Amino acid sequence: MNTAPFKLEADFASTLPTMAAPWQGEEAPNPELVILNDDLAYSLGLDPTWLRTPEGVQFLLGLNPEPLTKAVAQAYSGHQFGQFVASLGDGRALLLGEARSADGVLHDIHLKGSGRTQFSRGADGRAVLGPVLREYIISEAMHALGVPTTRSLAVISTGRKIQRGSVAPGAVLVRVATSLIRVGSFQYSNISGGIELSQHLANYTITRHFPSLVAELSAPTPATYVSLFKAILQRQADTVGKWTRLGFVHGALNTDNTLISGETVDYGPCAFMERYRGDAKFSSIDTYGRYKFENQPMILGWNMARLVETLLPLLGATPDEGMTAAQEALGEFDDLCEQAIRKEFATALGLDESDTGTVEQFRELLYLHNPDITTLLRALTDNTAPPSGFEAFVHDWKTQDPDIEAMRAVNPLFIPRNHLVEAALADAVEGNLEKFHELLAAVTNPFDPTAGPDELRLPSAKGFEEDYMTFCGT
Repeated sequence: MNTAPFKLEADFASTLPTMAAPWQGEEAPNPELVILNDDLAYSLGLDPTWLRTPEGVQFLLGLNPEPLTKAVAQAYSGHQFGQFVASLGDGRALLLGEARSADGVLHDIHLKGSGRTQFSRGADGRAVLGPVLREYIISEAMHALGVPTTRSLAVISTGRKIQRGSVAPGAVLVRVATSLIRVGSFQYSNISGGIELSQHLANYTITRHFPSLVAELSAPTPATYVSLFKAILQRQADTVGKWTRLGFVHGALNTDNTLISGETVDYGPCAFMERYRGDAKFSSIDTYGRYKFENQPMILGWNMARLVETLLPLLGATPDEGMTAAQEALGEFDDLCEQAIRKEFATALGLDESDTGTVEQFRELLYLHNPDITTLLRALTDNTAPPSGFEAFVHDWKTQDPDIEAMRAVNPLFIPRNHLVEAALADAVEGNLEKFHELLAAVTNPFDPTAGPDELRLPSAKGFEEDYMTFCGT
C-alpha cells in the first residue's frame, strides 16, 4: 500500500473517548477527486500529490487506515429550531483526526456525507454533489473575506446515485476546522456525563482555543471558567459582526451549528443578501423566520445561554454565585455584538471606531433603502455614484477624510452571489465545472479586480432574490 507521508493525530478521540464512536467511511463504488485545495493541504502538512493518488482518495473517504490513528463519529446534542434533541451526533460525518499546521495549531479533518454512523437515526448518511460544492465555494469565500469559518479541503464524487427528490450524484466533502466543538457538544457532555465530563470538555476547549487560560488548568478556579465563557462570547460577537457587515444570513443557527471557536459552520440554508433587510431568510424550513438576518445576534445569545447552563457549577463556589456570574456575562452579550457590528462598519467606511454617529446613520439608511451592501460599499471605496438615498450621507462622510486604502482591504468586489452559485452548481452536477472554477477564483480573491470578469460583481436580475430558497441538501 502507498502509505501516506503524514500521520494524523487523534487528540479529540483519545482525550474524550466517551464523546467519540470509532467508525469508518462507507465504500464508494467509483470515487473520483473533483477538487482539492492544494494551498490548504500544504498549510496542514498534507501532501496534495499523495492525496491525488488512489490511496489518497481512499484516505479522504475515511477508508484508508494507514495515516489514521482513529476515525470517529463525534457525539453531540442540539436545539434544532428551538427543539432539543439529546443525541444528534455525526450522522453522516466522520472526524478522521487532526493535522497540525506550521504554527502548531491542531485542525480537525472532517468528512461530510461519508455514510451512516450510529447517530444516523435512519438516514442514509450520504451527501450529493451540488450542496457539497456549494459548501466548498462559500466556505472558501468566507475565509477570503476574513470571516472565521470552517474551510474545505476536497470534494470527492462517489459514483453513487442518490435520491433527494430527484436522483443526484453522491459526493463527500472534506472540511477543516480548528475544532468542531459545538454548543451541542457541551449539551451532550452535560446530560451524558454531568459536570465532570463538562469540565473535562471545557479544559480541552481551553487547550484547543484559548491558550491564555492554559496556565490556569493546573489549579482551575471559577474565574477560569468565567473567563472561558466570556472569551467564547467575544468570539461569537466578532463573527456575527462580520456577518452583519457582509449581509450574510446563516439560516440554521441551531446549537449544534454553533462552534465554540466562533467559526462559521454548515452552509446549507445560507445566502448573501442583495437587498439589505432585517427580515431576510432563505431557508426552506424556517417558516417563522427564527433565523432571519436581524435575529442572528439574539439567536447566538440564546445559544450562549444554553451553553452556560452546562457550565453553571464551574462558575462559582455556590449555585447562586455561578448563576450570578453567568447572568452578568450573558448580560454583556448584546453590547459585545453591537460593538463588533459598529467596529466592522466603521472599518468598512474607513472611519475611526469611535465615530459611532456616522456608522449608526449609515446603518439606518441600509434598512431604510435596502441596497445591495456589496455594491454600495465598493461604490464608496471606488468613489463612484452611490445608490439613491445615500447622496447626503456620502457628502458628509467624505468630509471626514475616510481611509480609502483600509476600505479596499475589507470591501469585496466579488462575493458568492446566489444566482452565480446556483448557475455554477447546475453545470457542475452535469459534469461541467467551468463556471464553478471561474466563480471560485473570483470569490477567493475578492478584493482583486482582475480575479474575474465584471459580470461576476453584479447582483442578480431584479426579482431573483424574492423567491430564492436554500436547503439543507447535503
